[in-house]
Amino acid sequence: MGANLKKMISYYRPYLGIFSADMFFATLSAVIALVFPLVVRYVAYTLVYQDTEVILRQIVYIAILLLLFVAAECYSKFFIGTYGHIMGAKIEYNMRAEIFDHLQKLSFSYYDNQKVGQLMSRITTDLFDITELMHHGPENLILSLIKIAGAFVILVWINPLLSIAAFLVLPPMFLFAYHLNRRMRKAFRQNRVKIAEINAQIEDNLSGIRVVKSFANEAVENYKFKKGNDGFLAAKKNSYYYMGSFQAGLSAFTTLIQVSVIVAGAVLIAKGHVAVSDLVTFLLYIGVFTEPVRMLVDFTEQFQNGYTGFERFREIMEIVPDIRDKENATELKEVRGDISFENVSFRYEENAASVLSHINLNVPAGAYMALVGSSGAGKSTLCSLIPRFYDVTGGAVKIDGSDVRDVTAKSLRSKIGVVQQDVYLFVGTVYDNIRYGKPDATREEVIAAAKNANAHDFIMSLPNGYDTDIGQRGIKLSGGQKQRLSIARVFLKNPPILIFDEATSALDNESERIVQDSLEKLAKNRTTIVIAHRLSTIKNAQQILVLTESGIEETGTHDELMAKKGNYEKLYRMQFQK
Repeated sequence: MGANLKKMISYYRPYLGIFSADMFFATLSAVIALVFPLVVRYVAYTLVYQDTEVILRQIVYIAILLLLFVAAECYSKFFIGTYGHIMGAKIEYNMRAEIFDHLQKLSFSYYDNQKVGQLMSRITTDLFDITELMHHGPENLILSLIKIAGAFVILVWINPLLSIAAFLVLPPMFLFAYHLNRRMRKAFRQNRVKIAEINAQIEDNLSGIRVVKSFANEAVENYKFKKGNDGFLAAKKNSYYYMGSFQAGLSAFTTLIQVSVIVAGAVLIAKGHVAVSDLVTFLLYIGVFTEPVRMLVDFTEQFQNGYTGFERFREIMEIVPDIRDKENATELKEVRGDISFENVSFRYEENAASVLSHINLNVPAGAYMALVGSSGAGKSTLCSLIPRFYDVTGGAVKIDGSDVRDVTAKSLRSKIGVVQQDVYLFVGTVYDNIRYGKPDATREEVIAAAKNANAHDFIMSLPNGYDTDIGQRGIKLSGGQKQRLSIARVFLKNPPILIFDEATSALDNESERIVQDSLEKLAKNRTTIVIAHRLSTIKNAQQILVLTESGIEETGTHDELMAKKGNYEKLYRMQFQK
């Protein structure tokens, strides 16, 4: 816990000026709250017994002093409410930027086991509660401590005997608070988990809403959501049980302080040890003393929310990316496009079965090579090792003789273009999505890339041409249109190495023909690896590899493999038999 608190406090460093001013005005507000009852005591039990002329003269000064107090307290509250919140928002801004940047660095293997909704919960809900704590927490703490300490000194000064009566209640109150505080922390952490699960479920449902409706499974989704919602409600009930017990208990203890003072005061007045004026003033200060105790109750809930959120924030920030540049990693510059797999093995997790075992393969610069085989044979995995989306667990993948682990990931991936079956288009316009391949490209370059991808004509038929909004994930476009935009994106990137991962398998015949023409144009004079489902699209490949769970079973051209009458010939006959 200490390390996390130390790290949390470090986020104040860029804003020490505002933070110091915030603490100053919180202190000023607390001091003014302590002075008010003393002024009332003076007026009620000293000034009113003076001559009329003295009363009228002094009350003017007192009124001016009180007005200054009001103005100072008003500005203090304004500063805390405005600039304190701005400081909190800036800290939240920095933390969100930090976690987003860190998420960009995490590898595919991390996202293979995560839910987007849960990650969203950490970036939004958790961060809001963290910054609420970081803004209001120190203010509430300093207000409470100064008021409690100040009230304690004044109460002892007014009457030590009444102070003893008041403070006898404090030890059991703090023991109670400590015990409940630990339970509340566990309960609030469970709340975070349940909120993240619900966010993940909602994100999953809304992303797949068309599938839900096509199967008329709204009732199924409602039932799944109800289970998650019930779990969240149960966790909330548990946390509110402890929170309610905590608040009720502390409220009872603060009332017991007043009861203790009233009873002791009555006895001491009867024995002549306490004046009535001192008892009344004492009771005024008991209010000043117990109000910050109640504030500490609120702070405890705020602390549990914020600190458990910060723990979850640190959990992500402490994850070390699987794919990292070596300290002495070099830039991959001029690339010919020779790719070699040297005794490559790979498994997704440490104790999982190997997906690839001892693969040896060489793809010469400018070659057009195709990978075929049954689903699960490792075709996509093999290709994912080239841009280092995953690291090999044995052997090495090299480009132009350089191990991909010895060059920077950015320079490596800038030289490789990937066209996948499942095209991902971002929210925005056609122009924005093509330009993603080269963010500094001119409009002329974007249009040229679209023409090369056979996409210009259909783009110009859209309502606003290149400035047409394509909707979430390009929902307003057909499969072939989306694929051509993804190809235009790669044309704009202009990499020397290409990977086509079943880029046409989900298209109809007409779209496939157009997209295939675009792909062949893109592949010209580049090292190209094609993962093919439709074998008709790779008949012209210079080399075809048949990959099975045992490794590379066959290699050759289409005609050579057909003549062998092995796995490839069976796959081909199966696909084209009537």
